[in-house]
Parts: sequence; structure tokens; C-alpha cells
Amino acid sequence: MIARLARLIQADHQHQLEASLRWLYSFVQPHRRQILGLLGLSLFGTAIVLLQPWLTKLLIDDGLLAQDYPQLVLIAAAMVLVGLLGTALSGLNRYLHTRLSGTILFELRRDIYRHLQTLSPNFFAERRLGDLLSRMDGDVSQIQRFAVDSLFAAISSVIGLIGAVALLLSLSWQLSLLVVVLIPFEVLWLRWMRRKVEQQTRETRERATDISSFLVETLPATKFIQASGRQQHEQQRLGGFSDRYLNQLLSLQVTEFFTSAVPSTLTSITRAAAFLIGGWWVINGQWQLGSLIAFSTYLGMATGPVNSLLGLYVAIQRMSVSLNRVAELRDYQADVCEPIKPESLPTVTSPGQLSIEQLSYQYPNRPPLFERLSAHIPAGQKVALTGASGVGKSTLIDLLQRHFDPPQGRILLDGTDIRSVPLAELRRAVAVVSQDITLFRGSLRENLRYAAPDASEQQILSAIHDAQLDGLVEQLPEGIHSVLGERGQRLSGGQKQRLAIARALLQQPRVLVLDEATSAVDEATEQQVIQALDRLFPTTTRILISHRPSTLAGADQTLTLQQGSFTAQADSVTGKQQEPSHA
Repeated sequence: MIARLARLIQADHQHQLEASLRWLYSFVQPHRRQILGLLGLSLFGTAIVLLQPWLTKLLIDDGLLAQDYPQLVLIAAAMVLVGLLGTALSGLNRYLHTRLSGTILFELRRDIYRHLQTLSPNFFAERRLGDLLSRMDGDVSQIQRFAVDSLFAAISSVIGLIGAVALLLSLSWQLSLLVVVLIPFEVLWLRWMRRKVEQQTRETRERATDISSFLVETLPATKFIQASGRQQHEQQRLGGFSDRYLNQLLSLQVTEFFTSAVPSTLTSITRAAAFLIGGWWVINGQWQLGSLIAFSTYLGMATGPVNSLLGLYVAIQRMSVSLNRVAELRDYQADVCEPIKPESLPTVTSPGQLSIEQLSYQYPNRPPLFERLSAHIPAGQKVALTGASGVGKSTLIDLLQRHFDPPQGRILLDGTDIRSVPLAELRRAVAVVSQDITLFRGSLRENLRYAAPDASEQQILSAIHDAQLDGLVEQLPEGIHSVLGERGQRLSGGQKQRLAIARALLQQPRVLVLDEATSAVDEATEQQVIQALDRLFPTTTRILISHRPSTLAGADQTLTLQQGSFTAQADSVTGKQQEPSHA
């Protein structure tokens, strides 16, 4: 039973590896013309490299030993020309190879990034950011190096091996048997070391990921760490991660050293044997000195490619680790997909009508959050969404934007099931201003236009005025073109929230959600912002989530989430009891 299970696991692993290799080949195949061109250059370059030892042989045997100075000058000139041509080809080859290698690397990384962009917030909540960065950077680079660098190295090695062996045979077929004796020992050794290299490579990547995750977690929290007086504690944690990584890295280096040291030692013994046997022939006048030197050089050229090809076997194991780590990301399926038959939102006089019908949802391994939740929000209403922390208010907004899909029930926007609306169109129609503001390194203008790239300059200035950002713009040295810095660190919490509100204004949504969006500003400024929103969007549906009563004052309807359903709530303005909104 155990053996059968092991075979099934091995077969599944093999199937996954084959699928990953097909994925990798799909990025290499479109560049086949450039690859063939580079292979042609490699073939020509290898021929030039193989020619140089032969010229050395002629220089010694036909020039120096024959005491033919004109022949010596001719051969020396040929060596210079061949060297210049080889240098030019090497530079051209390196330039074209770097361009091809970089293109494939960025295409691989872009494909992984594109896939990650389709995954739900749950995926990122369960993953270490440092681990994702390690896979997208180190592992993808390792795959690319195998797909391009190892490919050319292997082909160049095969070409060089064939040429070197042919020239070795032409010089002495007897000494050439040394290469045949050498190869089986190297193959057996590298096959035995394969599993150790693979296992230690994976462990080294995990230790590197620990450091990346630590830095990603602590660097943005430096101010909090300083305020807590925990700098030394975090430094000790980093030291612990670094020590574990260094120990694992040294262990991998030792393993890789012995993996290559044994073949290198065998190669050295083989070359020494060739010198002893060939030298005896030269001393006895059976062979020429130039032939011995050329043979020794070609022997190195033959054993070098053999070692490279055998080293490629080890590189495959290292690459397979990276390929599996990247495949784990690619295997995660998006929780939300584009509709098979997309349906645009209808053009209506009063957009923004929402209907929640029999909605149920729960996170994995947790109790149900909603059970048959129903409500109706007429277009243009201002709705207060209340409830205790953790009751599901933000999750309901995530469902409205289709970051998740409910297993039961549906949400209608202007009479259309949101699951049939293209995701980009739906998320443009539902703007969310949350407590956690996302800002990018760039100018104020670029951050404002992020969700509305077609916004005009006048629209941007109007949004800045309506969101009470005029004072900020006046303080910035270059106005709206001033760079905000990493994550907007130069802005206060209130300025960040007003910027997010201005960004939502430019988006012109059908539904505007303020999720604790004014929590960082004083009540006077909050009322100015809300009044501006009411004035600018009198027909847009507005959903306000807040624990501050002043934020929810004046709502047309109050929906209170409690125990998975909406309950009756006293009107915030009239004090009259509202009817329950659940079905």
C-alpha cells in the first residue's frame, strides 16, 4: 500500500513537472528565430575556439621546431585575426543573449503577476508577502536561467564536445580512450548527489524567504517598533534568521563543492595521464610537442563540456525546485472569474439600485457570516450600514465588488446580477473609500487619476477642491505634480483619506461606499466632506460604514447587521422604528 501511494505521488509530481515545463516552453517557443540565430553564432564561436589550439600546434611544430620564420609570422597573424573575430562574436552573442534572456524573464514574471492579480484577498491574507516576492524574484529568475542560459550552455557544450573529440581522435585515438573511461564515473557520482542538491536547495530558498518576510513585515513598522522600544529584539530576530540561512547556505555550498570536486579531480587525473603517456611518446620521437600541447588543450575542451552537461543534470534538480514553487502559485485558482456571457450595466435614469437576495457566506473553517441575507436599497439613497466589529460589514462590500462570490444568493445592481457584469466595469461602478488608504510612490496627480486615468485636469482640480485638499496642494512644492513618497508617508491620516475621497469623486460611481473613510478627520471637516458628497452625488447611492454617529446622521435608511441578518433599527433622524430589511 505504501509503495503504491509512493508511486501515485511520484506520478502526480511527474505530471505537474511536465505541465510546468509545457508552460515554460510556451514562453520560449515564440522566440525560436532569435534562438536559432544565437545558436548559429554559438556554433561559429565554438568553431573559432576549437581552431585556436590547432593554430598553436602549427605554430610550434611548423614554425618554431621547423625553424620556418615566415610560416611563424603567417600563423601568428592568423591567430590574431581569429582572436579578434572571436572577441567580436563573443560581444555580439552576449548582447543578443542578454536581450533574449531579459525578455523571457520579464514575460514569465508578468504572467505570474497577472495570475496573482486574479486571486482573492483571502489568498494574500494566508501568504507571507516575503514568500511571494521570493518566488517571483529568485525562483522565476532560476527558471529563466535554465530555460535560456542552460539551453545555450548545453548546446554549446555538445558542439564543443563533438568538435573536441573529433580533433582528439585526429591527433591520437589511443589517448582519446581516456575520455570514454572518465564519463561513466562522473555520471554515477552526479546521479548519487542529485537528491541531496535538490533537498538542500529547497531548504535554502525557504530560509531566504524567512528573511524577506521579516524585512517586509518590520521595515514599514519601524516607527511602531521604535515607540515600543523593541529595536534590539527585532535585531536579534533578524540575526537568528540570518544565522539559519547562513548555516543552510554553507551546507548547500559543501554539497555542491563535492558534487563538482569529484568530476574536476577525475578530469585533472585524466589530463595528467595524457601528459605522462603523450610526453613519453614525444621524448621517444613518436609524437610532436605541438600535438601534445594541442591534445592536452582539446582534452580540457572535451572534459569541460562533459562536466557542464553533467552539471546541467544538477541544475535541472535546482530548477525543478523553483519550477514547483512557482507552479504552486499558478495552481491556485481564482475565486472569481469573468462572466462567460458578460452583460453591461443598463443605462438608467437613476443608477445605483441594489438588491441583496437570500445571500449566504462563510469563510473557510469559520461559522457562517450571512444566512439568507436580504435587503433592498433604492437608487440614490444614503444608507447607514451598522453593526458590531467582525459582523461582516466589510465582507458585504467585498461581495458587492466581487472579491468573493457567495455560494448562495445574489446581488443585483440596477436589476443586473453582478456576476454577469465584467469585473472592471463592476468595480468602476462601485467605489470604496476605506480606512486603509492605498497610495503609490508618484505624484499627487497620478494617485488621484489611478482609478480614473481619463480624468481631465479640470476634473482633478474640482475633485481636490470638493475633498478639501486645497490646503495640501498649496503646501506641496510642485502642487499636484509633487511626489508623495512611498505609500504617501509624507501625508497625515486625514490628508490620505481626503485624497481617497477625491479619487472616488473622479471615478463617478453608481455606488459610493465610505468604510470608516472619515475616521481620521475632525467632525467639522467630516461634515464638510459628507455635505460635498451629498451635493455632488445627489442621485448616487451612498453606503456609510462608521462607528461615529455623526457620520451616519441624516441617512435615509439604516441597515444593522446582527447574527447574519439585518435587524430593525431606529431612524437616525426621526427616531421612528424602521421595518426589518431582511426577507
